[in-house]
Amino acid sequence: MKGQQAQAYNGALTVLTTLFFIWGFITCLNDILIPHLKALFTLNYFQAMLIQFCFFMAYFVVSVPSGWLVEKIGYKGGIIAGLSVAGLGCLLFYPAAGLRAYPLFLTAFFVLAAGITLLQVAANPYVTVLGPAETASSRLTLTQAFNSLGTTLAPYFGALLILSATVKSADEIGRLDAEQLSIYQASQAAAVQNPYLFLAAVLFGLAAVFALLKLPKIDMEPARTREAGQGSAWRYPHLVLGALAIFVYVGGEVAIGSFMVSFLGRPEIAGLAEQDAGKYVSFYWGGAMVGRFVGAAAMRVLRPASLLAFNALAACLLVTAAAVGSGELAMWSLLSVGLCNSIMFPTIFALALTGLGRHSGQGSGILCAAIVGGAIVPLLQGWLADNWGIQPALGVPVLCYLYIAYYGWRMRMPVAVG
Repeated sequence: MKGQQAQAYNGALTVLTTLFFIWGFITCLNDILIPHLKALFTLNYFQAMLIQFCFFMAYFVVSVPSGWLVEKIGYKGGIIAGLSVAGLGCLLFYPAAGLRAYPLFLTAFFVLAAGITLLQVAANPYVTVLGPAETASSRLTLTQAFNSLGTTLAPYFGALLILSATVKSADEIGRLDAEQLSIYQASQAAAVQNPYLFLAAVLFGLAAVFALLKLPKIDMEPARTREAGQGSAWRYPHLVLGALAIFVYVGGEVAIGSFMVSFLGRPEIAGLAEQDAGKYVSFYWGGAMVGRFVGAAAMRVLRPASLLAFNALAACLLVTAAAVGSGELAMWSLLSVGLCNSIMFPTIFALALTGLGRHSGQGSGILCAAIVGGAIVPLLQGWLADNWGIQPALGVPVLCYLYIAYYGWRMRMPVAVG
């Protein structure tokens, strides 16, 4: 019986990896669209960061209701609904590009992220309970590795399909007459339409596949945690502190990725053209992918919390080197931060959900709401970049990683439940 259960769990985990891949791919395309839309609409850094603000604000608005919805309709229903909403968001990119309307682009980002939020609220806790509790961090890290595979491939393909070699600078755009500007904007906007139509088809196709699949049903209130499950998830300090850790982690990771193309384009750093810089972003997300495969194995031997603290301190040093350095040292220091990011999200998520029992759904909603850090932190860094410059603005993610190091240090001891 246990063998059949393990086989069912392994089959479910295999299928779930497709979700982690696709939402990683879609999320990381933002890093390519930011410089593209910044040039298209002649935006400053703060205005361009509204893309990440609208995308990640959806996590704050939708996460807690999603947690309630998942508890009502189950993991499978939540996954199907999330895929369908995300598919609708991708479809909205077509009229947004056709009308060349930045507000409609921002709306499309919000709807797309709302679907991905529902997916995460359903899939992340599902992975943590598909097996022994002591290997939850390792299991979630392994599935997150496939999320990183998506984030690694997205910048390269996005750069090829969206970032055209004919992108003009703000000065060049300013010299165009009305007709030339209209033709240029139309051609640049059209580059967005086909990729997102394809993504919409993939998402709706996956929703149909999951509707036909039989996934294992999990009791989120096992006997050993029923007594500890009374009350609310908010009464667990390690969950609240973990939510703050998710907030600053996602904020720091997204802020670095969002500015990577602009950072690598600086003459004192690498002086790369946008399309070439976009391809290099794959190294940033690729480091996270490699680190997650390694981390999934390492956390079967090492304490996840200790590894989290170590990686966060390493990230602090690398971002600091990028902020004060120049040339290849600064370039590769910032790209290498992805390797440190690797185990952070799944480890924080699993540690924060420890011992929540029947409140795991609510806890997952709270943690996913904290992903709103991806909206706030890049916006703050954008304002600092406009006023102080890109490198000084990197002080923001340094502070983010310092807090994560503290959380890892604090969570080294077993969590008291009840």
